[in-house]
Amino acid sequence: MAEHKRVPSRRRKVLRWSACAVAALVVAGGGAGAYAYLKLNGNIKSVDIDSRLGEARPPAATDGSFNILVLGSDSRVGENGDLAGGDTGDSARSDTAMVVHVYQDHSRASIVSIPRDTLVDRPQCTDGAGKAVPAAKRAMYNSAFEAGGATCAVKTTEQLTGLRMDHYLQVDFAGFARVVDAIGGATVTTTVAIHDKDSGLDLPAGEHHLDGQQALAFVRTRHGVGDGSDLGRIELQKQMVKSLLQQAGGIGLFSNPVKLWSIGDTMTKSVTTDSALGSVNSLVGLVQELKGIGPDQLSMVTLPVVTAPSDPNRVVEQQPQAGNVWAALKADQPLPQAVVSAQPENPAQAAPTAPAAGAAGPSVKPSVKSSVQPTVKASAVR
Repeated sequence: MAEHKRVPSRRRKVLRWSACAVAALVVAGGGAGAYAYLKLNGNIKSVDIDSRLGEARPPAATDGSFNILVLGSDSRVGENGDLAGGDTGDSARSDTAMVVHVYQDHSRASIVSIPRDTLVDRPQCTDGAGKAVPAAKRAMYNSAFEAGGATCAVKTTEQLTGLRMDHYLQVDFAGFARVVDAIGGATVTTTVAIHDKDSGLDLPAGEHHLDGQQALAFVRTRHGVGDGSDLGRIELQKQMVKSLLQQAGGIGLFSNPVKLWSIGDTMTKSVTTDSALGSVNSLVGLVQELKGIGPDQLSMVTLPVVTAPSDPNRVVEQQPQAGNVWAALKADQPLPQAVVSAQPENPAQAAPTAPAAGAAGPSVKPSVKSSVQPTVKASAVR
């Protein structure tokens, strides 16, 4: 993708440091270092979205801010079928979609989750094989990825938001589970029990340290908690993102070469990027720029939506709230407080139902680590 313009002096220093660091590792490690560098580079899968989209796109920001479209694919191919169950055909939709806006100083970010069932006008696009994909009125947002892959997903997102997607990152089920395991798992706290026969997740109320497969089930769960909606599942995904940032920030990644290699190998095998991020140098540069953003520097919201008049099982943008969200990010401003305050409740952290008068029972203490280990199995939930 076209490279976003950041604050020039800082950007040059970061990229120069990254390139020098990689070069130093290669020189110091001799053949082993060169092998490691080439192996990591060879792991990365990338898509040349820029050349496919051409110039008919929102302009890139010139103030140092930039946007990344992060998609989670629900493909059932290969390992994904074993983890997720269900149809193992070659089709896939964007099960999770997040627009990540990094602010000008690169010390803060906002994430807007787009519900997969949002009805949008999907633009005409070209898929990875060069085949034209016709435009569609009132199509589900996640159908863009199924119809035309990364290029169509980016074009649809840019039309919806009015924002340039400077970069693209995609991870599938197996990749997500591998990354969670590589960084040592993720800790979540629930105030209610979660029993979802579809995702296979079985969690009592309390604090739980989840491995990769359990974390995957957590972010895919919806039938076993709350009202069973995709909006509730998005709240679980937000909780997981902050947990992973917390975990990643506490493992001393850059001070442990063995751990750095292991995680780098896992991550480069697990993601698909735009071509501008399709090298070790570029990914290291991006990570270095963003390493100061932790849970406390991150704002997360779900795109404001309402039930679609044409279909009670679909949603459409709620206006003017949704427009205000995109306008704020375009202006590199914080998310509107009215939208932040109106976010749905996380169903896993809902207030426990009070017992009936006279009833006795144990109280929920979410800060205490549960002695009951969560269980999870492959399922067919989508």
